[in-house]
Amino acid sequence: MLLLISPINHEEAVESIEGGADIVDVKNPKEGSLGANFPWVIKDIRELTPKDMLVSATLGDVPYKPGTVSLAAMGALVSGADYIKVGLYGPSNYEEGVEVMKGVVKAVKDTNPDATVVASGYADAHRVGAVSPWDIPKVAKDSGADIAMLDTAVKDGHTLFDYLDIDDCRKFTEEAHSYGLKVALAGSVKKDQLKPLYDVGCDVVGVRGAACVGGDRNTGHIDRTAVAELKELVQSFEE
Repeated sequence: MLLLISPINHEEAVESIEGGADIVDVKNPKEGSLGANFPWVIKDIRELTPKDMLVSATLGDVPYKPGTVSLAAMGALVSGADYIKVGLYGPSNYEEGVEVMKGVVKAVKDTNPDATVVASGYADAHRVGAVSPWDIPKVAKDSGADIAMLDTAVKDGHTLFDYLDIDDCRKFTEEAHSYGLKVALAGSVKKDQLKPLYDVGCDVVGVRGAACVGGDRNTGHIDRTAVAELKELVQSFEE
């Protein structure tokens, strides 16, 4: 299980790298759960990140505007991202989700077939009117994306597990795997929730809050010691 850590700036990216993150995921919490950062921030973080370490970039909690989102995907790609992550916030159903993701996949894969496209839904989609989390594996498959992901849309202290139990996580993971997709799970995931996610076969776990000190995901900052502890914990599951 790969550990994805979400820094918001140069300093936090250094902490993520030094702590041993597998994927450095550039985001901007001020703009939402999967808020997009600026192209120059992505470019800077790609330049300081070792070549053998993956850089992810979120496109935002995107609207149902396929053209706008595909153009944003191209911006993230040319800024240096290896992973292009789309929060399907505006699409309200399967059909709209597929339409948005098809545009992203074409924009990204036509330019760099090796880049990874992530279709992210929300475990609490009912709170914001977004596409159902249960449609996300099929949206990812039918659009040509590589990873089906779930996060939480509303960051109010609730976690992934407030909306899905471990059997739900297993069901989501098994369906996505049956389509040949990988699975990423996030949503204010706590340290003690990593093992259950590993046990259901999650391929990538996304973390910000648990890697921060001095506050939460918004007021705290990522610290290499916290990242290293998470990394060591994940590695211990494989022993």
